[in-house]
Amino acid sequence: MTTADVPPVVLVHGTRFSAGQWSPQLPALRADFPVAAVDLPGHGARSAEPWSLAAATEVIASAVASLDHGPALVVGHSLGGYVALDFARRRPDLLRGLVLAGASASTRGPWAAPYRWVAGLVPRLPAHRLTRWNDALLRRLYPPQVVDATIRAGYAFHTLPAAWGEVLGRFDAAALRRVAAPVLILNGEKDTLFRSGERDFARAHPRARVELIPRAGHLANFDDPAAFTDAVRRFAHQLPARG
Repeated sequence: MTTADVPPVVLVHGTRFSAGQWSPQLPALRADFPVAAVDLPGHGARSAEPWSLAAATEVIASAVASLDHGPALVVGHSLGGYVALDFARRRPDLLRGLVLAGASASTRGPWAAPYRWVAGLVPRLPAHRLTRWNDALLRRLYPPQVVDATIRAGYAFHTLPAAWGEVLGRFDAAALRRVAAPVLILNGEKDTLFRSGERDFARAHPRARVELIPRAGHLANFDDPAAFTDAVRRFAHQLPARG
């Protein structure tokens, strides 16, 4: 792959987080690629913006344009993975490859019931209490260099009901049939819920493959930052040249 063929990479965070989620990946990826990590509407620096999938895909499109290197590899985690799937449908001209991390479970049918319950519960809990719980959990599970940027950026609890309200009932493996670019389904080995449909997702796309991060859970990019980064890097370098 020549320098001109190196794909830009756009990183899309998961539920309640922000671009800070990608602080463990950014330095290493920037050594090889033009990289942007976005805040989705209602999250991080865009906290005051109303949520919608359409607006979220426009955020990704703007990030691809800002990198000025043509179609991008879009890496989406959890909520960001489903947003990336919608981006692939709306803007195939801007997509060179897709990484779905912790986002290969159907959001239709009975699987969605617990998430509808959580989305309804969150607005009833004080934001300061949710923040304290999340800070404590992240600090207990991960070293400061992995989670400090996420903690400093805060959490978008106020956006969670609208975001998951729009995602639930919308996505299943059939969504991959509308993706033209190569796909890497990248899951934590122990993320049994969000990898529950990975085989169906992989079968739905002729150029999709599954890779697991050993011993990692849903936050695989926190559980093993080096392995997650390496998987993204290898996939990026394997993407076909433009045109």
